[in-house]
Order: sequence, then C-alpha cells, then structure tokens
Amino acid sequence: MTSSPKLCALLQGFALIKYLALWKQPMMMKIQEPSMSTSFVFILLYTSMLVLCNIRQLQAINDFIVKYSNTFLDSVPKILPPKTTILDLSENNIALLHTSDFTYLTNLKLLNLSYNHIREFDAIVFRFNAELEHLDLSHNNLRNITCGSLQVIKGLRHLDLSSNKFENILHCKEFSYFLHLQYLGLSATRIQRSSLKEIAQLGTLHVIFLGLQNLSSYEPGSLQVLNTNKLHIVLPVYLEDPFILYDAMNTSRTLELSQVTCEKACDNVIEPLSTISKTSKVSTLIISNITVSWEYLNQMIKAVLYSSVEYFNIYQLTQVGQYSYFIPFNSSNTSLKALSMQHSISKVFYHTGSPHPLQTFSDLMIENLTFVDTGMIHFMCPSKPSMFHILKLTRNKLTDKLFQNCNTLPHLETLILRSNRLEMLSLVSSMTSSMKSLQYLDVSNNKLQYENGEDCHWSETLLKLNLSANQLTSAAFGCLPINVKILDLHNNQISNIHKGIMALKSLEELNLASNWLADLPDCSHFNSLAVLNIGMNFLHSLSFHSLQSCQNVRAINAGNNPFQCDCELRDFINWRTQTAGDILGWPESYKCQYPEHLKGTLLKDVHLSEVSCNTAALLGIVLGTMAALILCILFLCLYFDLPWYVKMTWNWTQTKHRNRNTNPKDLPQNLTYHAFISYSQHDASWVKDYLIPNLEKGDGSIQICQHERNFVPGRSIIENIINCIEKSYKSIFVLSPNFIQSEWCHYELYFAHHRLFTENSDSLILILLEPIPQYLIPSKYYKLKALMAKRTYLEWPKEKSKHGLFWANLRQSINVQLPEHKQENKKVFNTNQEKVYEPDTVSLN
Repeated sequence: MTSSPKLCALLQGFALIKYLALWKQPMMMKIQEPSMSTSFVFILLYTSMLVLCNIRQLQAINDFIVKYSNTFLDSVPKILPPKTTILDLSENNIALLHTSDFTYLTNLKLLNLSYNHIREFDAIVFRFNAELEHLDLSHNNLRNITCGSLQVIKGLRHLDLSSNKFENILHCKEFSYFLHLQYLGLSATRIQRSSLKEIAQLGTLHVIFLGLQNLSSYEPGSLQVLNTNKLHIVLPVYLEDPFILYDAMNTSRTLELSQVTCEKACDNVIEPLSTISKTSKVSTLIISNITVSWEYLNQMIKAVLYSSVEYFNIYQLTQVGQYSYFIPFNSSNTSLKALSMQHSISKVFYHTGSPHPLQTFSDLMIENLTFVDTGMIHFMCPSKPSMFHILKLTRNKLTDKLFQNCNTLPHLETLILRSNRLEMLSLVSSMTSSMKSLQYLDVSNNKLQYENGEDCHWSETLLKLNLSANQLTSAAFGCLPINVKILDLHNNQISNIHKGIMALKSLEELNLASNWLADLPDCSHFNSLAVLNIGMNFLHSLSFHSLQSCQNVRAINAGNNPFQCDCELRDFINWRTQTAGDILGWPESYKCQYPEHLKGTLLKDVHLSEVSCNTAALLGIVLGTMAALILCILFLCLYFDLPWYVKMTWNWTQTKHRNRNTNPKDLPQNLTYHAFISYSQHDASWVKDYLIPNLEKGDGSIQICQHERNFVPGRSIIENIINCIEKSYKSIFVLSPNFIQSEWCHYELYFAHHRLFTENSDSLILILLEPIPQYLIPSKYYKLKALMAKRTYLEWPKEKSKHGLFWANLRQSINVQLPEHKQENKKVFNTNQEKVYEPDTVSLN
C-alpha cells in the first residue's frame, strides 16, 4: 500500500468518523459511551497514522536525499522526487520489487533496501538506474536472483547481498561487467570453488564480505581463488570445519573474523592460527565479537606472535572461564607490531599466584599496545626495558599509581590515558619523568587537579600535552612542562592566565576553549605562539593591548563568547581586517550577547561610528562645535551692536547706583515735566519753532524738558538724560533720518525703552517728522524698528490744515496734573551753546 497526503488524510478522517459514530446511537436505544478499549484502539490507530503520514511527507521534502527508513512501508512509494540520488528504504516490510518502482529515478546513485522481507524482484527492475553506485539488499529473504537484473548497473562500487537465504554463492558471468566494484557482500550455506571463479575475474576488490552463519559445507581451497585486500567472514556459531580458516589465512592481507565462540574448545580456531607462517599473506588480523577464556585468548596471541601478522585487533571481547596459571610470552622475534583490545567484558576472572596475568601484556616486545574500554584497573611497569612506542590505555579505571618509579619505558613516545581515574597533576608529571622519549601525553577527561606548592617533574622531551576536560584551575600553569609546544587545556576551570605560563617560550598552540576566561591572554609572553583558541569562555570584549600583543599569531578562535557589542569590541572588528592571521569561525561564531537589542547579531553586522568610539575625534567635534557656537554668538553680538547695549546698561546701572547712594534731598523730584523731547540737532529748528511753542503755549500749563535749558551742570550727560526721562511723564522722540544718525538720540531711546518695560508704563510718544526707509535704520536700532512696528506713532502732516488737530492730540496725550514741588531754576550757562553732546561735537570716549 503506497502512502500519499490525500490517502493519509482520508484514512485519518475515516477513523475519526467511525469513532464519532459510536456516540450517535438511535434515540430509542440507551446512549452509551465507547468503552475504554475502543477509545484506546482509536487513539493508537489515529496517532500512528498521523505520525506515519507526517514522517513520510516530511522525509520526502529533499529532492536529492529521501529517507523512509523504519516507516512500516510494504511497497516502494510511488511518489518520489525524480531528482532523488539517495533513497533509504531500509527496515520496512517490503516483500516485492516491481518493474515500475524505480523507472523514473534515473539519477539514483545509492539505494538501501536492507532489513526488509524481499523475496524476489523483476529481472528488469533496475534497467533505468544505470547511474546506481551503491546497492544494499542485505538481510532479506532472497533465495535466488536473475544475474541479468544487475547487468545494466555497470558502475556499481558497492553491492551487498549478504544475510539472505542463498544456498550457493551466485554464479554470474555478469560479475565481469562490474569493473568498478570495490565492496561485495555475499552469503551462502554451501561454498564451492567453481562458484567463486566468476568473482575472481573482477580483479582485486577492496573488501569481500562473506556471511557464513549458516554454513553447512565448504570445499577446501575455494577462498584462495579470491583476490581482495580485505576478507571479512562471519563464522558459524559452532565452527566444525577448520579448512575455511586455513584458506582464509592465505587469501588476503587483511582478514577479519566475526562471531568467534570458544567457551569450551577453541582448537578449530587456534590450530589454523598456528599454521600462519612468517611468509603467509595475512598481515592484519581482526577478530570481532569473540567469546573466549583467558587460556584460549593467550594461546591465540601466542600463535599470532609467531606468524606473519603485524597488526592484531580484537573487538567486542567477552572473557570467560578461569585463569590460574601464567606463562610469559616470548615475543623477542615476533613480527607483531601492534596489539589492540577494545570493548572487553570480563564475566569471570580468577587469578592465584604471582606474577599478575596483566604482566603478559606489559612485557610484550611490540611497538604499539592498545587497551580501550577493558575495565583495566592497573597496568604493570615492564619488568625489562620495553619496545613500546605507543601505549593507548583509554576508558579504563587506571589511577595515579600507574607507572610511578617506572624506568623501563625508554622508547615510549605516545601515552594516551584518556577517560581514566587520574586525580593529581603532580603525580602525572612524576609518571613521565623517567620517560626519556615521551613526546605526546593525553590525560584528558579525567579528574585532574593541582594545588599550589606541589612539585612537578615532567619529561623534558614532552612536546604535546592534552589536559582537557579535567578540573584544573589557573594554578595549573605552575605545573606544566617547559618545552611543550602544543597545549590543550579546554573544558577546565581556568579564570585567568597565571604568571607561570611565561616560562613556556616554545609554545606554538594553546587551546583554552570552554573555560572561565574574561579577557584575551597577553600573547607577548609567547614568542612562538601560532594558534590560540579561546572560544566558549566569558569574554565580553577584547582589550586593544591584548589584540596588539597577538598581532603575530597565525590563527585565533574567539567564537561563541558572550560579546558586549561596544567600542572595545570595535577594536577587535577593526583588528581583524588588519591582522595577517586567520580568525577561525568568523563570522558565524561571533555574535552579540549584550546589549539586549543586539542579541544574536553577527559582529560583522554591528556598525559603531568613529565619533562614538574615538575620544580624540569626539573631543575635537565638541570643541569645534563650541568654537563655532562662540564665533556665531560673537558675530550676532557685533551684528546687533551688543557691546553698545552692554555699555548703556552699565551706565544705567552706575547712575542708579549713585542715586541710591546720594542724599534724597539732592535727588530731583519725580514728574517735574510733562514731556522730555529727544531729537537730532539737525531737527532743532522744527523743535524750537514749532514743537515747544505749540505745547507750552506760554501759559505754563505744560512743562517741557529740553536739554539746552534743563540739564544740570556738573553731572554727566548720561545722568542728565536718565534723570530727565525719569522726571518726565512722557518721552517724545522726533524721528527722522537725522535721528537715526545721532548716537545720543540712540541712548535716549534706549533708556526710555528700558523704562517702558521696567516700570510697565506707556511713556513713549513717537513723532515721525520725515519718512525713514527701513534699509536706512542700522541694526542696532532694532528696538526702534520694533516700536514702529508695534506702536502707533504721530506723523507730522505737511498740510497746515491738519496742524491744529495734530497739536491738540499731542497736548492731550501729555496733559496731566503734575504733583506740586518747589521750582528750581537750573539752567545751563551759555544757553547759546548748541547741543554739545551731539556725536559731531563731543566724543563718546
């Protein structure tokens, strides 16, 4: 049954309708709720269809890679993207392959049909898949296939037909077409020499896999016709015929034997191993998924020691039985270079007497020894100088007592003790002190700590040290080998760089990722440093001094830190463009954490202005702005004649100050005059002949203050002006072009205007004797402009008929009853003298 979105929706809707129908019983019947079992079945069914349909739809989104693994399919989906290149249909219930299943997938390169129930498929099922390179039909129910069905796939590199129900190895002449085949997986219950000849014609394959779990008969010599670099055989659970192993030992350079069980007897395995001579073809032997006792395991190792095998690997080892005696290995003339035991489980282990059985491995005279995940609690120091160059004792239970005072590892260059139970860094250092050739030490993923004051004695030859994933603090920098070139301290608890690191003059690579650092280390202490990793720390910013000190570092990784995107970080962004080194992980690993509005923003997308970050530039702009403002103010002051107003204000203030300090008897009486007249000397004839006579009328009812007759001798001109304005009810200004040319008229207007605002009075009367164009009025007369714009002024009429009304209006505006006071005749001597304070006769200076 093929799935599609419409079909899935239809099935889900049908299930829902059926369930709801249970609630709608006829009205004549008693309504009953569905039972718990019915509800459970519906929920299970509906959820399964929902999940299944969604999985199918989502997994087919990619046009090139389609994965339908473990989706309960019972046939190949009919709707697949035509551009599919990788199709995974493994772990389903597919039983048949039809001609039309893959016709439109002409670009298909990898097809995985393993772990299904395929019994057969059409002879031309792959006729449109000439591009196919990887075909996996393993773990199915195939009993026979038509060789012609594979003929069209001439570009196959990987063909796996293992773990099926073939009785014989496929006898196909079509194998000769597979010129590019590198991996071939087969299985059978019977193996004959003739059936393997066709495979031999393929030339040298990289890997031939034979699943012989159900092997019933084997023709001796059959395997030796094969040409392959690696032969992998899954043995029967109970191997009765050892001839297959005899042949396997001389078939390929690499031999892997899986599913070896020797709990009670192991002669059928050990005897073939014993026949491997020094001149045999096999050089790498791999035994995986093996169950064996200590006794038989040692016999296997002894057999390998005297063979041509150079690399012996044991995976998934289960140790059973007892081991009560010890026979040392004689490995003096062995060809073996490396022994590896990985993922070992010891069900029964019993030892009595001395020496310890582990001594059998520590005294092996080989170059490379590996024990990974074997549960080892201790490894003995070799009893004599060892040939070990590499020791890998990873994922065990070794402690700090390992190799203490051990002087028999003179050739050891690499020691890997990852994921053990080491706790004291000082003891680790003393462990290496006698290793005269040690260059690389890996003690990562332990529980190492270091306290200040503990003595450390490292091997002087140690160049590469991995101390990652421990519990080291900054104090650990006081316990490091001085000649180390590559130092890995990532995933510790280092918060600052200890001064002890200054002694590491040869350091070339330093990894401090995933610690507690808050700033970039000072690179000036590392003359040879080329690579620095400080990613995933607590760096908010990178100081400019530290960046400059790291100018010669070839590569720096500072990614995945909680960066504060401010001006200090701007230095790092600019420095990145200037440095000759690489910034690893840029830009995707460099993001802002603070401030909140920039969180998640890439540093390359953060733009901080030069002004906001450059103090000198900011100061220059501020000072420049202030200077420009001052110049602007000075210009406006000069333009509006501010110095003149300041001078007048000062004179006014000085006069008022003198008046306050003068005896009241000496002060003039207020409102002595009805009006004070301000005019230009050039307009004096009009004032004397027209203005004054028409206002005074000779009856004394109106008193006019004129400078020629009322200024008090001995006082300054400004004091007289101020006193006259204050003693007069009104101030009359005779305006004309001559008026605006008179400096003293300007003073009088200023003081009168000042009185207007300070006393909140209406004391100004403007008489426009002659029209004054606006462009003739100087800028300092802006008050005159304002007064003429806002106040009503009297314009001297040229027609005589209007003069009477003019004088009447003017007299009415100043005719008030003045308070009584004693008259004092204070006149200027030499009344014939003209207005001496005119700017054309008296200097203002």
